[in-house]
Amino acid sequence: MKSLRAVYFNCHSGISGEMILGALIDLGANSAKIRKAIKTLNIKGCKLEVDRVQRGLIIGTKAKVSLTKSQPSRHPVRKYSDVKKLITASDFSSAVKKNSLEIFQRIAGAEAAIQNTTAKNIRSYEIGAVDSIATVVGGVVAMDSLKLDKIYSSPINVGEGFVQSARGCLPVPAPTTVKLLQGIPVFSTGAQKEMTTPIGAAMIGFYADEFGSLPAMQIVGDGYGAGDHIVAGMPNMLQIVLGKIYAEPDELVLIETNIDDMNPEFYEGTMELLFAAGALDVYLNPIIMKKSRPANKISVLATENHRQAMTEILLHETSSFGVRHHRIERTILDRETKTVKTLWGPVKIKIGKLNGEVLQVSPEYEECKKISRKNKIPVKQVYDEARSLAIKLFGPAVKR
Repeated sequence: MKSLRAVYFNCHSGISGEMILGALIDLGANSAKIRKAIKTLNIKGCKLEVDRVQRGLIIGTKAKVSLTKSQPSRHPVRKYSDVKKLITASDFSSAVKKNSLEIFQRIAGAEAAIQNTTAKNIRSYEIGAVDSIATVVGGVVAMDSLKLDKIYSSPINVGEGFVQSARGCLPVPAPTTVKLLQGIPVFSTGAQKEMTTPIGAAMIGFYADEFGSLPAMQIVGDGYGAGDHIVAGMPNMLQIVLGKIYAEPDELVLIETNIDDMNPEFYEGTMELLFAAGALDVYLNPIIMKKSRPANKISVLATENHRQAMTEILLHETSSFGVRHHRIERTILDRETKTVKTLWGPVKIKIGKLNGEVLQVSPEYEECKKISRKNKIPVKQVYDEARSLAIKLFGPAVKR
């Protein structure tokens, strides 16, 4: 059964950029690679500090992008347009560039709406400060390293009260945070603190596919990122749970028709057209129809959105007067491809897994055939050699 790699952000104590970064490092993201990524930005005057701290009964990681002596001021020096140029010119992967820019775009858009200006002219601490840029990019690099399929989040604790900003005293949640959290479930436990920052709101709003309770999953890891506040009766930690979610069986459609009066030579062309149009499988079964007539049943396995195309091909290309179809489910093994080196050259191996356990190894026949012809040896000899090597390297384990 196919599994999806997923994380759940438990925002019981709010969320900030540094809490995200700390929790991801605690979960296993490589802090050295994150430091290298921040250095690649070529923004002088900051460094990533990583420490183990305790909040209440929980021990986690405190990630802090601090300013060095060469960067004495925390005031922003870059507009959104400057940050965009900085990230675009970096050596990051296209995914890291895209995700970083979209997070900053969210913040700039929220700030622009509040200040009644355009995003490109926005100049704020959350966008332009050196430590803010490093925190967002570091978090994006860490998220990208996890190779996730699904991202979930709990409702978000925003806190309450007031907070001092560069623009004076603001209510909690701050106006920018409110804009960024539109459409996202939030709450407050009464803590007179800013539990959720604009950067935290922008990042979780960008990444989370769904908000709600912890989904059914097989837990494989967890991480805790510490916040700045000490809150009575509450561990100020962001919890991230890493797990596997097993997908439901594929829902497909099986389309069939019985044929007793068609030239058998026509089947090959029909099958080619069906596969080209998106069929997952096409096969023939010999059957006996009324009056003891020998016939063939042609079966087509496809997704629902290919049903009409498959039906039309069968009615146009065969002598059938009609087809039948019904929904079916299938369960497939997780698949990956490896390569083994035989005496005669490399051969690709299809590997099938169930819940992480290797159950099947199968050499690619066409590659075995090509090697056999080139070396003038039986294809079975190449196939057996490749499969034997694959079993030694990858499994499956022998069960008794």
